[in-house]
Amino acid sequence: MAENIIDTLKARGFVKQIVKEEELYKLLGSEPTTFYIGFDPTADSLHVGHFMQLIVMSHMQKAGHRPLVLIGGGTAMVGDPSGRSDMRSMMSKETIAHNVECFKKQMSKFVSFEGDNAAIIVNNADWLLNLNYIDFLREVGTMFSVNQMLTCECFKTRMEKGLSFLEFNYMLMQAYDFLVLNRKYGCRLECGGDDQWSNILAGADLIRRKEQKEAYGMTFTLLTTSAGTKMGKTAKGAVWLDRNKTTPYEFYQYWRNVADEDVEKCLKLLTFLPLEEISELTANKDERINIAKERLAYELTKLVHSEEDAILAQTQARAAFSGDKENMPQKEIASDVKTVVDILVAIGAAPSKGEARRLIDGGGVKLDGEKVDSVQAQITDSQAANGFVLQKGKKNFFKVTVK
Repeated sequence: MAENIIDTLKARGFVKQIVKEEELYKLLGSEPTTFYIGFDPTADSLHVGHFMQLIVMSHMQKAGHRPLVLIGGGTAMVGDPSGRSDMRSMMSKETIAHNVECFKKQMSKFVSFEGDNAAIIVNNADWLLNLNYIDFLREVGTMFSVNQMLTCECFKTRMEKGLSFLEFNYMLMQAYDFLVLNRKYGCRLECGGDDQWSNILAGADLIRRKEQKEAYGMTFTLLTTSAGTKMGKTAKGAVWLDRNKTTPYEFYQYWRNVADEDVEKCLKLLTFLPLEEISELTANKDERINIAKERLAYELTKLVHSEEDAILAQTQARAAFSGDKENMPQKEIASDVKTVVDILVAIGAAPSKGEARRLIDGGGVKLDGEKVDSVQAQITDSQAANGFVLQKGKKNFFKVTVK
């Protein structure tokens, strides 16, 4: 096997915590190992928050290890309290099944489902939904100490607002997932975001106690900005991998506009560019960092969508910045949309009329280069007939035509 995957992941800044690190290092360096990462099917698309887990799976598969993609069709019917202050709403079986199918299509761009270490998609609904509760309590419940569980961060943060017994079961179910995957596929490693540390520890411990085998866990840093907030949020909501929810151009622009201090980290965590090339791209902290931002946006758009989409988005972004009307993003509005407030909402530049008004009041909107200074402003007859350029902030330009 090539370089130990733990060295690769550490060098790129992924690794946060490891269960039995020395033993796992030897294992991953000596033989192909089956590992799993879980995904909750709470929407019909993956989003930027899932992105890093997909990249990790790809790195590990390329290093010779076999990924199990665990879709939480069963656990999604309970809800994971980790990192949340509210109780997640429960979904129907039909909604979950639909979301699972959507995930499969998106994941195929990151991992291969063919070859010696082909990825396998499994759904924990297959073993959780038909569990006999008494049998489950006897086999799994006896292995857990309530006192110990209550010291875990994922439960402590929920105690003040109330922790339902439904959610309290989540750790047992995730641990049971690891046990089932160990028995069925020989899975010896669970990976996930660092907010899953307590659940991963519980699963590894359950396998050791039930099977008398070693099991391991590895968590990764969460994708956050230098200010400590989660990445992947915009005024419109989450940045999705589905082009119908977040267009390739919007996706490109999100990464093109990341803060200067976050560029190097994103290139290491989210692209497959060699570390030497990343160092060269980010060596200069002046205006030349924009070259690295363009490269980041291009690589991620190509990975999630296609090279054609990445080239088009880059062309449109450059055109918008330079004022080239022909190549900037094209938007079309209905003939009865007249006010700038309504136009901002209609083309997706603002999520609501209230936000559109705030943008205008803050001086952040221009029509054909002229600042819009009133929330009552409307386009002229000439603009309605010939089209116009709407600018939001410094970097977002749209060529708008009227149907």
